[in-house]
Amino acid sequence: MEFSDIEEKIEHEAIEKSMQMMSIQASSSDSNPEPGPPHEALFLALAYLPVYELLSMSEVCLSLRDAVNTDVLSWINIIVDKPLNRRLSEEILMKITSKAEGKLRTLALINCERITNRGLQQIIEKNPFIKKLYVPGCTGLTPEGIIKAVEKLSENKHTLESLHIRGIYRITKDHLRNLQSYLQVNSPQQNQKKQRHILYHEDTNYLLLANEEGDRGIDVEICPKCDEVRMVFDCTKDACKRKLPAYRCRGCCRCIPWCAECGGCVELDSMEDAVCKDILCLDCWLQLAKCNLCNKPYCRQHANLGSNSSDSPGFVCDVCQGQSQQLYYVEYEI
Repeated sequence: MEFSDIEEKIEHEAIEKSMQMMSIQASSSDSNPEPGPPHEALFLALAYLPVYELLSMSEVCLSLRDAVNTDVLSWINIIVDKPLNRRLSEEILMKITSKAEGKLRTLALINCERITNRGLQQIIEKNPFIKKLYVPGCTGLTPEGIIKAVEKLSENKHTLESLHIRGIYRITKDHLRNLQSYLQVNSPQQNQKKQRHILYHEDTNYLLLANEEGDRGIDVEICPKCDEVRMVFDCTKDACKRKLPAYRCRGCCRCIPWCAECGGCVELDSMEDAVCKDILCLDCWLQLAKCNLCNKPYCRQHANLGSNSSDSPGFVCDVCQGQSQQLYYVEYEI
Protein backbone atom coordinates (compact mmCIF):
# COMPACT_ATOMS: atom_id res chain seq x y z
CA MET A 1 0.00 0.00 0.00
CA GLU A 2 1.37 3.36 -1.02
CA PHE A 3 1.86 6.19 1.40
CA SER A 4 -0.87 8.28 -0.26
CA ASP A 5 -3.38 5.45 0.20
CA ILE A 6 -2.47 5.13 3.89
CA GLU A 7 -2.84 8.88 4.38
CA GLU A 8 -6.25 8.82 2.65
CA LYS A 9 -7.41 5.92 4.84
CA ILE A 10 -6.35 7.69 8.04
CA GLU A 11 -8.14 10.86 6.95
CA HIS A 12 -11.30 8.89 6.13
CA GLU A 13 -11.27 7.21 9.58
CA ALA A 14 -10.74 10.58 11.27
CA ILE A 15 -13.77 12.03 9.45
CA GLU A 16 -15.95 9.07 10.46
CA LYS A 17 -14.82 9.39 14.07
CA SER A 18 -15.54 13.11 14.17
CA MET A 19 -19.01 12.50 12.69
CA GLN A 20 -19.72 9.93 15.41
CA MET A 21 -18.61 12.41 18.11
CA MET A 22 -20.86 15.11 16.67
CA SER A 23 -23.86 12.76 16.68
CA ILE A 24 -23.15 11.84 20.31
CA GLN A 25 -22.92 15.50 21.34
CA ALA A 26 -26.13 16.33 19.49
CA SER A 27 -28.06 13.55 21.22
CA SER A 28 -26.70 14.57 24.63
CA SER A 29 -27.59 18.22 24.01
CA ASP A 30 -31.16 17.19 23.18
CA SER A 31 -31.56 15.36 26.48
CA ASN A 32 -29.71 17.99 28.54
CA PRO A 33 -29.96 21.29 26.68
CA GLU A 34 -27.53 24.07 27.53
CA PRO A 35 -29.07 26.99 29.48
CA GLY A 36 -29.87 29.82 27.11
CA PRO A 37 -30.88 33.47 27.46
CA PRO A 38 -34.24 34.31 29.08
CA HIS A 39 -37.34 34.36 26.92
CA GLU A 40 -38.15 37.80 25.54
CA ALA A 41 -41.55 37.79 27.24
CA LEU A 42 -39.81 37.73 30.61
CA PHE A 43 -38.35 41.17 29.97
CA LEU A 44 -41.85 42.52 29.28
CA ALA A 45 -43.05 41.20 32.64
CA LEU A 46 -40.41 43.11 34.62
CA ALA A 47 -42.46 46.32 34.60
CA TYR A 48 -45.30 44.55 36.46
CA LEU A 49 -43.28 43.08 39.34
CA PRO A 50 -43.11 44.43 42.90
CA VAL A 51 -39.73 45.71 44.06
CA TYR A 52 -38.74 42.55 45.96
CA GLU A 53 -39.40 40.27 42.98
CA LEU A 54 -37.77 42.79 40.64
CA LEU A 55 -34.58 42.81 42.70
CA SER A 56 -34.66 39.01 42.84
CA MET A 57 -34.86 38.83 39.06
CA SER A 58 -31.67 40.89 38.82
CA GLU A 59 -29.80 38.00 40.49
CA VAL A 60 -30.88 35.39 37.92
CA CYS A 61 -28.49 36.19 35.08
CA LEU A 62 -26.46 39.01 33.54
CA SER A 63 -29.03 39.91 30.88
CA LEU A 64 -31.84 40.26 33.45
CA ARG A 65 -29.56 42.19 35.78
CA ASP A 66 -28.74 44.66 33.02
CA ALA A 67 -32.40 44.95 32.07
CA VAL A 68 -33.45 45.64 35.67
CA ASN A 69 -30.73 48.22 36.25
CA THR A 70 -31.05 50.12 32.97
CA ASP A 71 -34.71 49.85 31.92
CA VAL A 72 -36.60 52.87 33.28
CA LEU A 73 -39.93 51.22 32.41
CA SER A 74 -39.34 48.58 35.11
CA TRP A 75 -39.28 51.30 37.79
CA ILE A 76 -42.23 53.45 36.75
CA ASN A 77 -44.56 51.56 39.15
CA ILE A 78 -42.79 50.89 42.46
CA ILE A 79 -44.66 48.59 44.85
CA VAL A 80 -43.06 47.70 48.19
CA ASP A 81 -44.83 44.99 50.21
CA LYS A 82 -43.80 42.00 52.32
CA PRO A 83 -41.11 40.95 53.07
CA LEU A 84 -39.18 44.09 52.07
CA ASN A 85 -41.43 46.67 53.73
CA ARG A 86 -40.27 46.08 57.32
CA ARG A 87 -36.60 46.53 56.39
CA LEU A 88 -36.96 49.37 53.91
CA SER A 89 -35.12 52.55 54.94
CA GLU A 90 -35.48 55.97 53.37
CA GLU A 91 -31.95 55.81 51.94
CA ILE A 92 -32.69 52.54 50.13
CA LEU A 93 -36.04 53.87 48.90
CA MET A 94 -34.31 56.96 47.49
CA LYS A 95 -31.94 54.73 45.52
CA ILE A 96 -34.82 52.61 44.22
CA THR A 97 -36.98 55.56 43.16
CA SER A 98 -34.00 57.26 41.48
CA LYS A 99 -34.00 54.42 38.90
CA ALA A 100 -37.23 55.88 37.47
CA GLU A 101 -35.29 59.05 36.54
CA GLY A 102 -38.18 61.32 37.55
CA LYS A 103 -40.78 59.33 35.59
CA LEU A 104 -42.32 57.52 38.58
CA ARG A 105 -46.10 57.06 38.15
CA THR A 106 -47.12 54.75 41.02
CA LEU A 107 -45.58 54.68 44.49
CA ALA A 108 -47.09 52.02 46.76
CA LEU A 109 -45.50 51.66 50.20
CA ILE A 110 -47.45 49.01 52.10
CA ASN A 111 -46.89 49.10 55.87
CA CYS A 112 -43.47 50.74 55.50
CA GLU A 113 -43.19 52.03 59.06
CA ARG A 114 -39.71 53.55 58.64
CA ILE A 115 -40.77 56.09 56.01
CA THR A 116 -41.25 59.61 57.41
CA ASN A 117 -42.73 62.85 56.09
CA ARG A 118 -39.26 64.12 55.20
CA GLY A 119 -38.38 61.02 53.18
CA LEU A 120 -41.70 61.06 51.31
CA GLN A 121 -41.28 64.75 50.50
CA GLN A 122 -37.78 64.17 49.09
CA ILE A 123 -39.05 61.39 46.82
CA ILE A 124 -41.93 63.50 45.54
CA GLU A 125 -39.68 66.48 44.84
CA LYS A 126 -37.66 64.28 42.47
CA ASN A 127 -40.74 62.52 41.07
CA PRO A 128 -43.40 65.24 40.68
CA PHE A 129 -45.56 63.31 38.20
CA ILE A 130 -46.80 60.52 40.49
CA LYS A 131 -50.41 59.65 39.66
CA LYS A 132 -51.08 57.02 42.33
CA LEU A 133 -49.77 57.32 45.88
CA TYR A 134 -50.45 54.40 48.25
CA VAL A 135 -49.11 54.64 51.80
CA PRO A 136 -51.45 52.43 53.91
CA GLY A 137 -50.07 51.47 57.31
CA CYS A 138 -47.06 53.82 57.00
CA THR A 139 -47.35 54.92 60.62
CA GLY A 140 -44.26 57.11 60.36
CA LEU A 141 -46.31 59.52 58.23
CA THR A 142 -48.70 62.14 59.59
CA PRO A 143 -51.80 63.68 57.99
CA GLU A 144 -49.96 66.99 57.68
CA GLY A 145 -47.07 65.31 55.85
CA ILE A 146 -49.45 63.59 53.43
CA ILE A 147 -51.27 66.87 52.73
CA LYS A 148 -47.94 68.54 51.99
CA ALA A 149 -47.02 65.69 49.63
CA VAL A 150 -50.37 65.86 47.81
CA GLU A 151 -50.07 69.65 47.58
CA LYS A 152 -46.64 69.24 45.93
CA LEU A 153 -48.04 66.70 43.47
CA SER A 154 -50.87 69.10 42.59
CA GLU A 155 -48.55 71.80 41.25
CA ASN A 156 -48.27 72.68 37.55
CA LYS A 157 -51.76 71.31 36.80
CA HIS A 158 -50.64 67.76 37.52
CA THR A 159 -53.37 65.19 38.25
CA LEU A 160 -53.13 62.88 41.26
CA GLU A 161 -55.60 60.12 40.48
CA SER A 162 -55.76 58.10 43.70
CA LEU A 163 -54.52 58.20 47.27
CA HIS A 164 -54.59 55.38 49.84
CA ILE A 165 -53.97 56.40 53.45
CA ARG A 166 -55.77 53.86 55.62
CA GLY A 167 -53.91 53.09 58.82
CA ILE A 168 -52.49 56.62 59.12
CA TYR A 169 -53.15 57.89 62.65
CA ARG A 170 -55.21 60.94 63.62
CA ILE A 171 -56.82 61.75 60.27
CA THR A 172 -59.70 64.16 60.87
CA LYS A 173 -62.57 65.28 58.69
CA ASP A 174 -60.75 68.55 58.01
CA HIS A 175 -57.72 66.61 56.77
CA LEU A 176 -59.95 64.52 54.51
CA ARG A 177 -61.73 67.54 53.04
CA ASN A 178 -58.38 69.18 52.37
CA LEU A 179 -57.11 66.10 50.53
CA GLN A 180 -60.37 65.72 48.60
CA SER A 181 -60.17 69.32 47.44
CA TYR A 182 -56.82 68.70 45.76
CA LEU A 183 -58.03 65.60 43.96
CA GLN A 184 -61.31 67.22 42.89
CA VAL A 185 -59.66 70.40 41.60
CA ASN A 186 -57.10 68.47 39.59
CA SER A 187 -59.48 65.74 38.45
CA PRO A 188 -63.06 67.04 38.00
CA GLN A 189 -64.02 63.77 36.27
CA GLN A 190 -63.15 61.81 39.43
CA ASN A 191 -66.77 61.60 40.59
CA GLN A 192 -67.95 60.55 37.11
CA LYS A 193 -65.81 57.41 37.02
CA LYS A 194 -67.32 54.13 37.95
CA GLN A 195 -65.66 53.43 41.29
CA ARG A 196 -65.11 49.92 42.53
CA HIS A 197 -66.67 48.80 45.81
CA ILE A 198 -64.41 48.24 48.79
CA LEU A 199 -65.11 44.81 50.25
CA TYR A 200 -63.83 43.66 53.61
CA HIS A 201 -62.83 40.15 52.57
CA GLU A 202 -60.76 41.18 49.57
CA ASP A 203 -57.11 41.93 50.14
CA THR A 204 -56.05 45.11 48.39
CA ASN A 205 -53.85 44.08 45.48
CA TYR A 206 -51.74 47.12 44.76
CA LEU A 207 -50.02 45.34 41.91
CA LEU A 208 -53.36 45.28 40.06
CA LEU A 209 -54.42 48.72 41.23
CA ALA A 210 -51.37 50.18 39.51
CA ASN A 211 -53.22 49.66 36.22
CA GLU A 212 -56.85 49.71 37.36
CA GLU A 213 -59.16 52.47 36.18
CA GLY A 214 -61.92 52.03 38.75
CA ASP A 215 -59.82 52.79 41.80
CA ARG A 216 -61.32 55.30 44.22
CA GLY A 217 -59.81 58.73 44.63
CA ILE A 218 -59.24 58.27 48.37
CA ASP A 219 -59.71 54.95 50.11
CA VAL A 220 -60.99 56.40 53.41
CA GLU A 221 -64.18 58.35 53.97
CA ILE A 222 -66.47 59.49 56.74
CA CYS A 223 -68.28 56.50 58.20
CA PRO A 224 -72.07 57.07 58.00
CA LYS A 225 -72.52 55.44 61.40
CA CYS A 226 -69.77 56.75 63.71
CA ASP A 227 -68.92 59.91 61.70
CA GLU A 228 -65.19 59.13 61.88
CA VAL A 229 -62.65 58.97 59.04
CA ARG A 230 -62.05 55.26 58.40
CA MET A 231 -62.25 52.58 55.73
CA VAL A 232 -65.93 52.13 54.88
CA PHE A 233 -66.93 48.77 53.41
CA ASP A 234 -69.79 47.71 51.16
CA CYS A 235 -71.85 44.63 51.92
CA THR A 236 -71.80 41.72 49.48
CA LYS A 237 -75.22 40.30 50.37
CA ASP A 238 -77.92 40.82 47.77
CA ALA A 239 -80.60 41.15 50.44
CA CYS A 240 -78.70 44.01 52.08
CA LYS A 241 -78.23 45.83 48.77
CA ARG A 242 -82.02 46.05 48.39
CA LYS A 243 -82.52 47.57 51.83
CA LEU A 244 -83.29 51.25 52.29
CA PRO A 245 -81.64 53.51 53.19
CA ALA A 246 -78.63 52.36 51.19
CA TYR A 247 -76.10 53.22 53.90
CA ARG A 248 -77.86 50.98 56.42
CA CYS A 249 -75.36 48.26 55.64
CA ARG A 250 -72.27 50.41 54.99
CA GLY A 251 -69.77 51.27 57.64
CA CYS A 252 -66.33 50.74 59.12
CA CYS A 253 -65.27 47.53 60.84
CA ARG A 254 -65.83 49.10 64.26
CA CYS A 255 -69.48 49.78 63.52
CA ILE A 256 -70.40 46.66 61.53
CA PRO A 257 -68.95 43.16 61.99
CA TRP A 258 -67.85 41.86 58.59
CA CYS A 259 -67.31 38.26 57.55
CA ALA A 260 -63.67 37.70 56.59
CA GLU A 261 -64.73 34.99 54.16
CA CYS A 262 -67.60 36.44 52.11
CA GLY A 263 -67.41 40.13 53.01
CA GLY A 264 -71.03 40.33 54.13
CA CYS A 265 -72.35 41.89 57.31
CA VAL A 266 -72.78 39.51 60.24
CA GLU A 267 -75.70 39.54 62.66
CA LEU A 268 -74.84 39.06 66.32
CA ASP A 269 -76.86 35.85 66.57
CA SER A 270 -74.99 34.27 63.60
CA MET A 271 -71.47 35.43 64.44
CA GLU A 272 -68.77 32.76 64.64
CA ASP A 273 -65.08 32.98 65.49
CA ALA A 274 -62.18 31.63 63.47
CA VAL A 275 -58.90 30.39 64.91
CA CYS A 276 -57.22 33.48 63.47
CA LYS A 277 -59.66 35.68 65.47
CA ASP A 278 -61.46 36.82 62.32
CA ILE A 279 -65.24 37.03 62.30
CA LEU A 280 -67.23 34.59 60.17
CA CYS A 281 -70.90 34.32 59.35
CA LEU A 282 -72.59 31.02 60.12
CA ASP A 283 -72.87 29.98 56.46
CA CYS A 284 -69.14 30.42 55.83
CA TRP A 285 -68.25 28.79 59.16
CA LEU A 286 -70.16 25.65 58.21
CA GLN A 287 -68.39 25.34 54.86
CA LEU A 288 -64.81 25.65 56.13
CA ALA A 289 -62.65 22.79 57.40
CA LYS A 290 -62.37 22.64 61.20
CA CYS A 291 -59.51 21.92 63.58
CA ASN A 292 -59.61 18.35 64.90
CA LEU A 293 -59.25 19.57 68.49
CA CYS A 294 -61.08 22.88 68.93
CA ASN A 295 -63.51 22.57 65.99
CA LYS A 296 -62.69 26.07 64.74
CA PRO A 297 -61.79 26.91 61.14
CA TYR A 298 -59.32 29.29 59.57
CA CYS A 299 -60.46 31.83 57.05
CA ARG A 300 -58.90 31.24 53.63
CA GLN A 301 -56.39 34.01 54.14
CA HIS A 302 -54.83 32.18 57.13
CA ALA A 303 -55.51 28.58 56.08
CA ASN A 304 -51.78 27.87 55.73
CA LEU A 305 -51.26 28.25 59.48
CA GLY A 306 -52.77 24.84 60.24
CA SER A 307 -50.68 21.67 60.21
CA ASN A 308 -51.94 18.37 58.79
CA SER A 309 -52.74 15.65 61.28
CA SER A 310 -51.38 12.16 60.69
CA ASP A 311 -54.25 10.54 62.61
CA SER A 312 -57.08 12.01 60.55
CA PRO A 313 -57.64 13.81 57.26
CA GLY A 314 -58.20 17.14 59.03
CA PHE A 315 -55.72 19.57 60.54
CA VAL A 316 -54.59 20.91 63.92
CA CYS A 317 -54.55 24.69 64.30
CA ASP A 318 -51.47 26.49 65.57
CA VAL A 319 -53.20 27.38 68.85
CA CYS A 320 -54.01 23.75 69.73
CA GLN A 321 -50.62 22.63 68.51
CA GLY A 322 -48.94 25.14 70.83
CA GLN A 323 -51.07 24.02 73.77
CA SER A 324 -50.24 20.35 73.08
CA GLN A 325 -46.53 21.10 73.04
CA GLN A 326 -46.82 23.05 76.28
CA LEU A 327 -48.58 20.14 78.00
CA TYR A 328 -45.89 17.78 76.70
CA TYR A 329 -43.15 19.93 78.15
CA VAL A 330 -44.92 20.16 81.53
CA GLU A 331 -45.61 16.41 81.68
CA TYR A 332 -42.06 15.35 80.88
CA GLU A 333 -40.43 18.41 82.53
CA ILE A 334 -38.46 19.28 79.42
